[in-house]
Amino acid sequence: MKTITIHQPNYMPWSGFFHKWKLADTFVILDTVQFHKNEWQNRNRIKTKQGEQWVTVPVTYRFPQLIHEVRIAPNNWAKKQITSIEQAYAKSPYLDAYWQPIKTILQQKHGRLVDLNVALIRELGRMLDCTTPLHLASDLPVDVTNPTERLIQITQHLQGGVYLSGAEGRNYLQPSAFTGANIKLLFQQCTPPKYPQMHGDFIPYLSVLDVLLNIGEDAKGLIANMGDMQP
Repeated sequence: MKTITIHQPNYMPWSGFFHKWKLADTFVILDTVQFHKNEWQNRNRIKTKQGEQWVTVPVTYRFPQLIHEVRIAPNNWAKKQITSIEQAYAKSPYLDAYWQPIKTILQQKHGRLVDLNVALIRELGRMLDCTTPLHLASDLPVDVTNPTERLIQITQHLQGGVYLSGAEGRNYLQPSAFTGANIKLLFQQCTPPKYPQMHGDFIPYLSVLDVLLNIGEDAKGLIANMGDMQP
């Protein structure tokens, strides 16, 4: 059976995002739900000599905009952020191998936050051998507001027989609704990977950029083996 997974478009996501992508047969970027400022949609964390540091994309946002409606604020945030990342990872062993394509995307002019996020997600996924097809929810003919029904209709539209949720889905999804729609509900099980990391004690859950710049090609296997799916 075809496995569908759905996830909001995080900014330079952590490793578990790409592990979930690898588990599925189709990956949908959920950009049709309400935007929440200063959560994972427009920021993430890197590691510096001083410890973890947030890197944030400033946005112009009016409640209750959907993610695909949110625009990037017209200021020179990218130049400052590029400098911060380059300073943090100046001595990382794989900066030269992986950084330039990401830097190029950050330097480009993106009107909407989702366009920047998806460009980065696609490039990071390419580096990690994520080959599962990726779709935007805003491109699909699904227009329901009930969270569970939205996931079910997207899965049905893409002819999926399995819906793969993140582990947090156990707290809010209605399993009986999936059973009634003849969709098997599974949950991602993954453990944050540990790997050689610069600047002192290990910090988990950073942007996947930290993994790539520290261990390079080995990031592919590390992320693929973070865990599995379970009922």
